[in-house]
Amino acid sequence: MWVVYALLAAFFAALTSILAKIGIENVNSNLATAIRTVVVLIMSWMVVFATGKQQGLADISSKSLWFLLLSGFATGLSWLCYFRALQIGEASKVIPVDKFSLVISIVLAFVVLKEAVTIKTVIGGIVITIGVLVLVF
Repeated sequence: MWVVYALLAAFFAALTSILAKIGIENVNSNLATAIRTVVVLIMSWMVVFATGKQQGLADISSKSLWFLLLSGFATGLSWLCYFRALQIGEASKVIPVDKFSLVISIVLAFVVLKEAVTIKTVIGGIVITIGVLVLVF
C-alpha cells in the first residue's frame, strides 16, 4: 500500500511544480510560498480533525516535536528556495535539480539513520545523479 501513496505523492508533487510555475508569474516567490503554505496548513488540519486524530497532540514526545519542528523549518526553506528557482529558471531544469534531494536523502539515510547500503540503492543514486547532470548541463 505504501507504493500507492508514494506514487500519488510523486504525481501531486509533479502537479504542484507545474501549477506553481504557472501561478508565480508576476508574483513574488516568497509571497507565493506563503499562500501555498496557508493552503497546506488548512488542508492538513482539516484532515487531522476529519480523522479525529487531534487528541494525539498530547502524546507527542518532546524529541518528536523538536524533530518535527526542525523538519518544518527545512520544508519552509526548501519551498522558499524552490519557488524562487522556479520563478527565475526553467521548470524542466529546476524540477530535476530539486528532485536531486532523492540522492541527498539516500546518503543521509545511510549516514544519519544507519540504513543498509545496498548496491541497488547506490546504482539508483548514481543513475539519478547522472540524469540530473545531463538535464542541467
